[in-house]
Amino acid sequence: MAGSEAAWQIAQAGLPVIIHEMRGKVGTFAHQTDNLAELVCSNSFRSDDDEANAVGLLHWEMRQADGLIMAMADLHKLPAGSALAVDRDAFSVAVTERLMAHPNITVERGEITSLPDWPHTIIATGPLTSGALAESIRAAAGETSLAFFDAIAPIVHFDSINMEKAWFQSRYDKGETEADRTAYLNCPMDKTQYEGFIDALIAAEKTEFKDWEKDTPYFDGCLPIEVMAERGRETLRWGPMKPVGLTNPHQPEIKAHAVVQLRRDNALGTLFNIVGFQTKMKYAAQKAVFQSIPGLEDAEFARLGGIHRNTFINSPILLDRQMCLKSNPNIRMAGQITGVEGYVESTAMGLLAGRMAIADAAGKPLTPPPNTTAMGALITHITGDADAKHFQPMNVNFGLFPPIDAKQGRKNRKVRYKAYTDRAKADFLTWLGQI
Repeated sequence: MAGSEAAWQIAQAGLPVIIHEMRGKVGTFAHQTDNLAELVCSNSFRSDDDEANAVGLLHWEMRQADGLIMAMADLHKLPAGSALAVDRDAFSVAVTERLMAHPNITVERGEITSLPDWPHTIIATGPLTSGALAESIRAAAGETSLAFFDAIAPIVHFDSINMEKAWFQSRYDKGETEADRTAYLNCPMDKTQYEGFIDALIAAEKTEFKDWEKDTPYFDGCLPIEVMAERGRETLRWGPMKPVGLTNPHQPEIKAHAVVQLRRDNALGTLFNIVGFQTKMKYAAQKAVFQSIPGLEDAEFARLGGIHRNTFINSPILLDRQMCLKSNPNIRMAGQITGVEGYVESTAMGLLAGRMAIADAAGKPLTPPPNTTAMGALITHITGDADAKHFQPMNVNFGLFPPIDAKQGRKNRKVRYKAYTDRAKADFLTWLGQI
């Protein structure tokens, strides 16, 4: 997806592009064809509402930027309410035909097994990067692993947390700055609430690993929270939910039986992840179980949890603002390998990588779009705003955007989201007009 979009953007600017695609010569466990932009999971690009949804806004931005993927999605869309779903086979065939027919594009079939020494290279190999190339990227990037189960904890919008029950405090009051003191939020449980929570975790409906995931090791030994619960009812209380070193200012005389901690997930302080709560529960089950936590009854989730095989780099450490490897500025990364999650987000990073490569070729570096836009919020997140120590893949969501100033929008989600999208559209068109 990202590579196809990057190639289209560059070719449309009048520059020659070679797409190196191993499928057709070397297959993967997940792909069924050798078409470019094959959809291996869902056929949905999620919400197409550009006034109330961050991913819909991202659709809008890519359409404004002459995105190939969005154009082909629109051409082959299926009835799906407010979502954009596509005929997966017709979609990928159309993308492939459009790219192969372009006079500035050449498609070469064959596996690239190491990072090439070319002046302008975009790596957009996604979550199923071939083993040899992944090892070459790992060596160049200095990462210890690139193929693992990334254990994703749910992320909650801060303004949906009930601060009459939750409170800010680091364990044992560690840290000296205001940032340290507001890095963690705490949600207390008494014994009855804890026991009910454990029961709900064990009983919740779970997803299964795909066949091609089963032999991939867990990253850092992370286990799903429900697996920890099954190993003993006190396991979590001695692990991520231990109540030590904390005092609830709402009830200072009562010692919590267990405490759920949330850690700040971005520099803006708009997102907090639930510490240690990686999970394979299905999404509906996650919402039900996690909203039983005191303080999270009305929680809005920017991302739900999961554990699945993935290949991505620690972009906040390894990439510069031009999406280039700091260790090798000739190599630009794009797509899911940069730590974005989802078809649309991956494609958007391909679009930006393509446009940045065009600017490089002209000797005029391109400033990324502002972080008030969907594309800008994503690239800002992966190239510096995210917590590098705990970096995990992320979908686009309004928690990545700078908060709006309009006070009337803070309590009314519909008004708030419309304010985000209005600001984003104006800023994106201004940015687009400058390039």
